[in-house]
Amino acid sequence: MSYSLNDLKKQMEKSVEHLKAEFSKMRVGRATISMIEGVRVDAYGNSMGIKEVAALSVPDARTINITPWDKGLFQDIEKGILAANLGLTPINDGKIIRVVLPSLTEERRKEFVKQIKKEGEDGKVAIRNNRRDAMEAIKKNAEVSEDDQKRQQDEVQKATDRAIEEVDKLVDAKSKEVMTL
Repeated sequence: MSYSLNDLKKQMEKSVEHLKAEFSKMRVGRATISMIEGVRVDAYGNSMGIKEVAALSVPDARTINITPWDKGLFQDIEKGILAANLGLTPINDGKIIRVVLPSLTEERRKEFVKQIKKEGEDGKVAIRNNRRDAMEAIKKNAEVSEDDQKRQQDEVQKATDRAIEEVDKLVDAKSKEVMTL
């Protein structure tokens, strides 16, 4: 296994991007389409993504509107939302399906902050695993002098520190967002 600082930085960046994606899926009182993008709908004998069978919009901070392309899919879309276990209840008025987010209680906000911190810690663990793998690869490379190994290890540590600092910033920002909604 060979060591490459660029590969390491890419792996760490993927961990940070994954964390951002997880945070965007979290339902924290402000409606976003990404909350329901993962919903699967049984339509026409296939399992399809909700975006493939309906138009999605966010008219205000607490509502997601779903307009099916085919009026015969209303019940299938409702079933898909309920089956996704997102804690959301669809409201069907015959023209459009609305998903209204309930307001957050103080207790629920604190639960979200715990979940955010756990996701952040998982991201840090992934970054530290990347660091460990890189450090092992550097130590195993007998062709590199001790001074070069030390320099490479310092580069790995600096990249790790930057990635963890970015994770901490994301966790702090998301936690503040949840507590101030």
